[in-house]
Amino acid sequence: MTTDLETARTQAPGAPSVARAVAQFALAGLAVLAVFLVGSLVVLRDLGRTEALRDARQFATLTGQGIVEPVLRDGLLEGDPAALDAVDRVIQERVLGERISRVKVWSLDGRIVYSDEPRLIGSTHPLDEEKLETLATGGARAELSDLRGPENRFERGEGDLYEVYLPIRAPGGTPLLFETYQRADEVVSTGRRIWLPFAALLLVCLLLLWLVQVPLAWRLARRLERAQHDRERFLARAVEASADERRRIAADLHDGVVQDLAGISYSLSAAADRAGPPLDEELRAAAVGTRDSMRRIRSLIVEIHPPNLRTAGLEAAVTDLLAPLPARGIETELDVDGAAALPEEVDLLFYRAAGEAIRNVERHAGAGRVSVRIEQRGGLARLVVTDDGAGFSPEHRESRRAEGHVGLALVEELADRLGGRLEVRSSPGEGTTFTLEVPA
Repeated sequence: MTTDLETARTQAPGAPSVARAVAQFALAGLAVLAVFLVGSLVVLRDLGRTEALRDARQFATLTGQGIVEPVLRDGLLEGDPAALDAVDRVIQERVLGERISRVKVWSLDGRIVYSDEPRLIGSTHPLDEEKLETLATGGARAELSDLRGPENRFERGEGDLYEVYLPIRAPGGTPLLFETYQRADEVVSTGRRIWLPFAALLLVCLLLLWLVQVPLAWRLARRLERAQHDRERFLARAVEASADERRRIAADLHDGVVQDLAGISYSLSAAADRAGPPLDEELRAAAVGTRDSMRRIRSLIVEIHPPNLRTAGLEAAVTDLLAPLPARGIETELDVDGAAALPEEVDLLFYRAAGEAIRNVERHAGAGRVSVRIEQRGGLARLVVTDDGAGFSPEHRESRRAEGHVGLALVEELADRLGGRLEVRSSPGEGTTFTLEVPA
């Protein structure tokens, strides 16, 4: 039985192997790593974009206040050709390039006083709130231009552009708005150069962490597997030791106490035959009580260790369980169909489950009839115990479990270990049906 029990447990359905468990761990870790990496890339990309826009504002500030503002002349506001030429020369030589595609200088009333596109000079377009606020508060602002305004009609073929504008001042102190149009791909490229090294470093670190965890998980899983095997082996030995002890106790009771009671019963009966009234009646009553005690002890021996389970089989053992019920006025029926070839651990489980169900019927159900059916169909072995007793509610079963009556709970645990299930259907006044199914 020990070998069968160990085999059933180590090969039970759903028991993952070390390789499968580690593979599941590795895949789960890889999935978490991927999710974390994607989230980190989103955050890093946003940070890179923020830094790129800050760089664009700094570049525009350096260009406007450091390069353009020093060459502004008073005549620029009146469209003086020399003033325009001085600004244009600096813009063409030192500002325009791969990054900046357009430059505009606005007056407070929305007039373009300078642009590297001459056709825009002198045109008036009211400044929006953001530009007016920038003129009032200072600083630089960057935003993606929609290029839908008439002042942007010459930039529409340039692709996506970022407007970056800031206030500057003419020599007389007149406030002007300096505006650059920076190519979006250059801004994005700047952001990418900022966050990509961090992303690569993060990816390498996460992969190294994952690779380090896999062998550690393998070692831990192997240790857990060995510990599980040790526990199963010790449990199997404990079950075998318990069975041996049950056999010894049952043999001692049968060869000792039962034989002594049998002798006492015969002696009392013989004494009753020799004695006269009224002593003979008392002696016969004592002999009957002694024989009843013998039957009880024999029932107890059957519960402790079923002698017929290995020799005559499950059917004979369950018959012994049902034997005391007729004396209590309970009609019994046993139907065994195709159960002769059940594995030994299934026989033992069915015997224990049937004993628990029959004891419940005897002690609590108040039944007049109980039937037991054992069958094997389609790879499943099934035990069904039905009675016509008082039944019970689910709340009553839970309350008895809370009081310490855990017989059914233990049967459920044993069935679960063998990949089976236990179902108890009952309601007050309608009897109880106890069904146990396990793989055969």
